[in-house]
Amino acid sequence: MKIDLENLVAQARVARKNAYVPYSHYKVGAAVLTKSGKVYTGCNVENAAYPSGLCAERVAIFKAASEGEREMVALAVVTSNLGSPCGSCRQVFSEFADDDAIVVLAAAQGNRRKQFSMAEVLPDRFGPRHLK
Repeated sequence: MKIDLENLVAQARVARKNAYVPYSHYKVGAAVLTKSGKVYTGCNVENAAYPSGLCAERVAIFKAASEGEREMVALAVVTSNLGSPCGSCRQVFSEFADDDAIVVLAAAQGNRRKQFSMAEVLPDRFGPRHLK
């Protein structure tokens, strides 16, 4: 499967515009590409009761999973400064992604990027295979 990272990042940039961040003011947009070729987007949504908010990455992944998608091949995350997914988001993505899945971090403005494999962002990950 050819992965169009430019399109994935572009969709994450659009999703970032909808971020609800009245407390941190740190907007994040995410887009996940599934093995079926569909893209699901998400933005971070904060809440006055801080733990009740949700990261952009998990919003996108949960949208895909809620539509029946179980195999994800790439995740783009757009922030102002190439912020990386938190541990919870890495773990959730790993539930649906193989070791060679791509994680790309992109700046909201310009062309700054970093790219990793799932195995690089969460080595020796815990997953479904451990529960068999």
